[in-house]
Amino acid sequence: MQLKQLKKIMLATCAFSVLAIPAAHSQTIGKAEDQVRWRQSAFSTMGWSMGRIKANVSGSYNKEQVTQAANTLQALANSNIGSLFAPGTESAKGWKATEVKPALFTDKEGANKAWANFAKEADELAKVAAAGDAAAVKTQFGKVGQACKGCHDKFRVED
Repeated sequence: MQLKQLKKIMLATCAFSVLAIPAAHSQTIGKAEDQVRWRQSAFSTMGWSMGRIKANVSGSYNKEQVTQAANTLQALANSNIGSLFAPGTESAKGWKATEVKPALFTDKEGANKAWANFAKEADELAKVAAAGDAAAVKTQFGKVGQACKGCHDKFRVED
């Protein structure tokens, strides 16, 4: 197994552990605040990863940084974060007040569709980033951004 493949598997395993174990644990404990903190942390990590890619496609391109950030997005996109939007977490406070619109909890089909689109685009970004073509990464990064926007427009309270 190549080192790159091993790193990708390890990253996905870590992301799954960070999200899945706390989600299962929170169902036992039943603390909505914990679920909100975990999902806020995951989305913070996604935002940080998006920022890393944006800095690279807008400035000096570093394939390794872009690939790491794209793999992080891919792992989180495929980690079942939706399980952290359980009933009872609509207005719970995590690190800060929730920025989720009530529609996320009532329109499960729409939320699942938006999340599936993000996962599809994040999967493609990870593939493109691994190839190292900065122009292709920039194009695919735009598609990931549009997938984010599609969900934010419908389900996130913007400041």
